[in-house]
Amino acid sequence: MLTTLAGGVVWFQDPQSARTWWAVATATAVVPAVWWVVEDLRAKRFGADVLAVFALLGTLAVGEHLAGAVVAVMVGTGHALDDYARRRARRDLSALLERAPSRTWVRANGDLRTIGVDAVRPGDEVVVRPGEVVPVDGVLLGDATFDESALTGEPEPVTRLRGERVRSGVVATGSVADVRASASAAESTYAGVVRLAEEAAARSAPVVRVADRVAAVFLPVAVLVAGLAAVLTGDLTRAVAVLVTATPCPLLLAVPVAITAGMSRASRAGVVVRDGQALEALGNVRTAVLDKTGTVTVGRPVVVDVVPAPRWFPSGVLGLAASVEQFSTHALASAVVEAARTAGLHVDPAQDVHERPGHGVGGRVGTAAVFVGARDEEPEQAWELAAAAKARLDAATPVWVRADDEYVGALLLRDPLRREAGRTVQRLRAAGLRRLVMLTGDRPAVAQDVAAILGLDDVVARCTPEDKVARVREERSGGVTLMAGDGINDAPALAAADVGVALGGRGSAAAAQAADAVVLDDRIDRLADAVEIAGNARRIAVQSATAGMGLALVAMGFAALGLLPPIGGALVQEAIDVAVILYSLRALLPLRHGRVRAGTAGLLSRFDAEHVALQEARDAVRIAADSLHAGMTEEAATAVRKAHELAVERLLPHERAEEHELYPVLTAEFRDPHATVPMSRGHVEIERLVRRLGRHLDEPGGLTADQVDDLRATLYGLDAVLRLHFAQEEESYFVLADHR
Repeated sequence: MLTTLAGGVVWFQDPQSARTWWAVATATAVVPAVWWVVEDLRAKRFGADVLAVFALLGTLAVGEHLAGAVVAVMVGTGHALDDYARRRARRDLSALLERAPSRTWVRANGDLRTIGVDAVRPGDEVVVRPGEVVPVDGVLLGDATFDESALTGEPEPVTRLRGERVRSGVVATGSVADVRASASAAESTYAGVVRLAEEAAARSAPVVRVADRVAAVFLPVAVLVAGLAAVLTGDLTRAVAVLVTATPCPLLLAVPVAITAGMSRASRAGVVVRDGQALEALGNVRTAVLDKTGTVTVGRPVVVDVVPAPRWFPSGVLGLAASVEQFSTHALASAVVEAARTAGLHVDPAQDVHERPGHGVGGRVGTAAVFVGARDEEPEQAWELAAAAKARLDAATPVWVRADDEYVGALLLRDPLRREAGRTVQRLRAAGLRRLVMLTGDRPAVAQDVAAILGLDDVVARCTPEDKVARVREERSGGVTLMAGDGINDAPALAAADVGVALGGRGSAAAAQAADAVVLDDRIDRLADAVEIAGNARRIAVQSATAGMGLALVAMGFAALGLLPPIGGALVQEAIDVAVILYSLRALLPLRHGRVRAGTAGLLSRFDAEHVALQEARDAVRIAADSLHAGMTEEAATAVRKAHELAVERLLPHERAEEHELYPVLTAEFRDPHATVPMSRGHVEIERLVRRLGRHLDEPGGLTADQVDDLRATLYGLDAVLRLHFAQEEESYFVLADHR
């Protein structure tokens, strides 16, 4: 470019020197252009640079040095833009190696010493302290608890008993773990994951670029027109003019501009894409393979239900458990404390707290001796059997709460769906994805429930890293395939996919390093953002290239007829370049999809917070229904009255406010008068069931035994409608408050 500018400066004083400068600029551009063509051919690609080489050589041959210099500037600028897009760090697997410990503790003859992990041999006794990674595969010499999520995707800590096998790569939690090594570090599970990721990355095929596709069609047309012009007219300059106007600058400029703009737009949306090729692949994805734990689910245990004993309320059970659990470092304990905080409970700290690793934690709350954790004996009472059955059916982990010698309730913990997951799946389908598959190391029952809720096309449970890689490769045969995950166990599959996307907010560094794109925060809907932005950028790139080359074809016709000399062709091509570049910059503009105005977001946040505050009222409805299993007792009658009181005083005002304040705003926001009609029908049903409950209470003589069946149906029906209605609002509407 500098040489071309220098020629322009000296042209006014010495035109001959200027032509020399332009000739040098043209000749200088030929060398790298030829090299790029050779690289493309070696990679079995027929790229857009071939025409540029023909045009540059042609201008040198006929002495049209200014035209050649202009072409040289366009070619150099195009590759500079493309190189800029490529200068993002390429995938590497260093994080996998960095996570593996380099030294570990071993016990020999009663003494502890540290040695290099590579020096560990089968039979050595390895001591793994809390928070450390198990360096080698082995057998436990005592009970211990591990965080295995990095390898299996299971979010909850797992207690392993003496004699059980433990794999390298998991993290000891709670207490020291003594492990008898059964393999060296090089032969252990974690090293196998690293090797698998390296192999998958090496076998991944490159994606064909947009510019190369267009060039493969355009090149023979341009050469044919130039050849005919030369043969029919005997004028080589006319053929060169055709080649100059045919120089694929719209491909070399517009496509990189659109792709780079798309990368910038994705970055503003919280997704870093490593290079332009990854963005193009992301915009052409037809199949998405999703990890479950930490990707479509939140990735950690959450209290999803509280089952109280008779005469107890969920808030009392949860508060009692949190009083003790706030002193524990166990992952389930933090979930209990977080649930109590979210519910707005005041939690008094327990006294004399003591913990039994793998069993639970105890302490004194007031005058009561409280224990929270697993139970040693089988459930006996009806409510206990019901709670255990509910935990099995819901694939949840029960945590029992005991006060003195009596169980007062059970907390059910599960790794729940991200509430933005459903909307993300809908947006991915709207973006053109034909197939959505979920892979997980979790249990089949859990995996099937998640897949059914999200409406996925297929699900595979009990997946190892090897299984995930095999399935990703299988899916790639049907089209460009995306893999999204967040754990170390996902890294090989991310590397094997056409484009891997890692959730970096809480995901492992290994997954981020093996991926082509990284979501910077902990939201899966950024995946839909990235696919939409990439698809938009790719469409703009194709449109720019197609329009630019169409205009170039018209200019070629004029050049072939002798109406456009080489320098005129270069200037026309320059004008085309400016037009398509300006059009390509549209990829920088934000997409309107899924975004709401600030005022609407404020309303959504307000009603979202009210949903949390209404948990007590919703619990009262189910407790009243459960209390009727023994008939119309005084306790049941009190629970029914309490449920009706909370429904009238708190639930109905909330639903009416949504109907009259929120829904009209959403209707205007979505520009669809029918957008909230199904949800309004939910409000009508909630009102009807509450009125029916009130009529029962208004019966002369009060509540009687003959009302039990209808009361239970009414209460359970209200509970079901509330659960569904709240979930629909949270997943369809409230999630938009954060998507800005």
